[in-house]
Amino acid sequence: QVHLVESGGGLVQAGGSLRLSCAASGTYSRYLMGWFRQAPGEDRRFVAAISRSGSDTTYTDAVKGRFTISRDNAKMTVYLQMNSLKSEDTAVYYCAADSRFRVAVSRFSNDYEYWGQGTQVTVSS
Repeated sequence: QVHLVESGGGLVQAGGSLRLSCAASGTYSRYLMGWFRQAPGEDRRFVAAISRSGSDTTYTDAVKGRFTISRDNAKMTVYLQMNSLKSEDTAVYYCAADSRFRVAVSRFSNDYEYWGQGTQVTVSS
């Protein structure tokens, strides 16, 4: 069983920055990790993902150049550094993990087994 706990969300002004963290239990280095977000009234959407080694990353176009996903396998933690935040980044952000070695990185929620409880990010304009 894998347990994921997100932290670092909050209220920030447009143009500001936040860093989200996701602490994982289990055999962390074997997990594909991703971040998704869900705004009110919308479906959960992909944000970023990172491979087990950290060598491969992928981002949705809306955050490219502003967000950076990284991981520290020794600390069993994945991060999402969010810069130049916009009001449209407001959402609940979810950390996700997969241990099945089916893909290196994935944008699809169905490729992830485990999910955190989410952390709210609110960007005021």
